[in-house]
Amino acid sequence: MKLSLFIHMERISPDEPQDKLYHEMMELCEMADNANMHAIWTGEHHGMNFTIAPNPLINIADLANRTKNVRLGTGTVIAPFNHPLRLAGEAAMTDIITGGRLELGIARGAYSYEYERMMPGLTAWDAGQRMRELVPAVKKLWEGDYAHDGEFWQFPLSTSSPKPKQQPHPPIWIAARDPNSHEFAVTHGCNVQVTPLHQGDEEIVRLANCFHETRQRLAPEKPLKIMLLQHGYVAENEADAQQAAEELNRFYNYFGAWFKNERPVTQGLIQPLSEAEIAANTYYSAEAMRKNLAIGSANEVITRLKHYEALGYDEFALWIDSGMTFERKKASLTRFINQVMPEFH
Repeated sequence: MKLSLFIHMERISPDEPQDKLYHEMMELCEMADNANMHAIWTGEHHGMNFTIAPNPLINIADLANRTKNVRLGTGTVIAPFNHPLRLAGEAAMTDIITGGRLELGIARGAYSYEYERMMPGLTAWDAGQRMRELVPAVKKLWEGDYAHDGEFWQFPLSTSSPKPKQQPHPPIWIAARDPNSHEFAVTHGCNVQVTPLHQGDEEIVRLANCFHETRQRLAPEKPLKIMLLQHGYVAENEADAQQAAEELNRFYNYFGAWFKNERPVTQGLIQPLSEAEIAANTYYSAEAMRKNLAIGSANEVITRLKHYEALGYDEFALWIDSGMTFERKKASLTRFINQVMPEFH
């Protein structure tokens, strides 16, 4: 199983300089490359300081000049916000800039907050349908001259300019949860990214089985992969692990608040949650984070990741966004590199 890093800029307070946050993000990415991690993944989000990522291809173009070996992936671009012709060309250009290291992850998107601002009236269903129209159109544009007359986009005979360096095209990954999404991905020759969030082993097993059963039933022409994206923290001791669980519990409380889209937002920051609100939210808890996420000593994390490997996951992406200080993120990543990664070489 390959080990990767999943990362964004994240801003907790308006007092944090955004250029400083970007340089800290780049430092963690350079650590991942120097340690021979497999890939770095970064996504697309708009108007949210919780996750600052307006265009992952810009970050990847910068990373191409800061790294040497690591694969560089979008985790993910949001399908309804991207015209097929534009995405095909921009992804192909990024593939050239990276020397053929691009991995293109695509999703329907998750936040109604973004839908309201980028495409008012968009529903999750319509976003999913747009993704299903976008992916084959992009692949056709990479092949050559192609005219499109779909439900959401129409354009006359066109081609991607430029063409990607990787042939026939960069690997495409689909963010999938339900069986229909797995079936769409496998039918179109795409790998699958899954994100169980804070949920436990039952969900992780279900997602793996869904992919493997779909792949076996549809028998795609080329081998396809599944990647697990999950929060983790390699702790110095048990007290450190418990602190990480509490920090990630706070992160998920904010994640849930953004997802519900009910609280006021000022300058891209959500109205702060009180300690009482966090304590009263029984959907999340520090105990659940400690149990369900890759939090613990190096040996605990190794054991957990070996279990994921046995379930058939081809790649594990360590989701490092957490609301923690840069120093704590860096310390955890250092322990992950030095103590966990050697078990998977």
